[in-house]
Amino acid sequence: MLRDITIGQYYPQESIIHRLDPRVKILATFVYIVALFLVKNFTAYGYILLFLGFSVLLSKVPFSYMIRGLKPLFLIIILTFAINVFMTKGEVIYQLGPLDITKEGIRQAVFMGTRLILLIIGTSLLTLTTSPIQLTDGIEKLLNPFKRFGMPAHELAMMMTIALRFIPTLLEETDKIMKAQMARGADFESGNIINRAKSLVPLLVPLFISAFRRADELAMAMEARCYRGGENRTRMKELALHGRDFIASLITLLMLAVVILDRLIM
Repeated sequence: MLRDITIGQYYPQESIIHRLDPRVKILATFVYIVALFLVKNFTAYGYILLFLGFSVLLSKVPFSYMIRGLKPLFLIIILTFAINVFMTKGEVIYQLGPLDITKEGIRQAVFMGTRLILLIIGTSLLTLTTSPIQLTDGIEKLLNPFKRFGMPAHELAMMMTIALRFIPTLLEETDKIMKAQMARGADFESGNIINRAKSLVPLLVPLFISAFRRADELAMAMEARCYRGGENRTRMKELALHGRDFIASLITLLMLAVVILDRLIM
């Protein structure tokens, strides 16, 4: 299960999506999220799905790899579906004890489940196609206008990127600890959900110790290289917008305009 988590991982590939400016991809992801929450019917989902499918196809990231990232969140998706099915009032089509399953509830459950799935896949495309260094530079450039208000743009960008990059590292460390404890007789798979959750408690102490050790090693490595933050910092590759970036921005804004138009008409 831990190997299925793709959040924070980078999938190296030679594609037009990988070559896009990180600022464009970050803003496009933000516009994509806004468009998702503006959707009011399944027709608009079709427009977003077309946009997402086209983006995944151009990224050359295997679709099976992206779908794999949904497995760890399968329980959340099912819970969202169940809450909407049983909590939405309307025309009752089936009674399950004290709970009513309504026609409107099923529609709302499918609607919200689709939104959650599209949200996970769309946002994961950002980290899969953007290296940590590019992501840091992109976030810093976008936060630069706020420096005049005293915001430490470079430090914030660095912290967010390191936190995102540490997710797969900590997952890998968790997998090693689980295998070590299973070799000593620990059982993480039998019993109900509550028992499984309790069996994961002994993982927390060694995991926290490992996380603090890695953080200390990273801090020492940065100090050894005379890291001093964003002041007078130079880059080997400066960010620059190209024609493909403007085309990608135009397509993203067109998708948002279509969703807004569909919402106003419907």
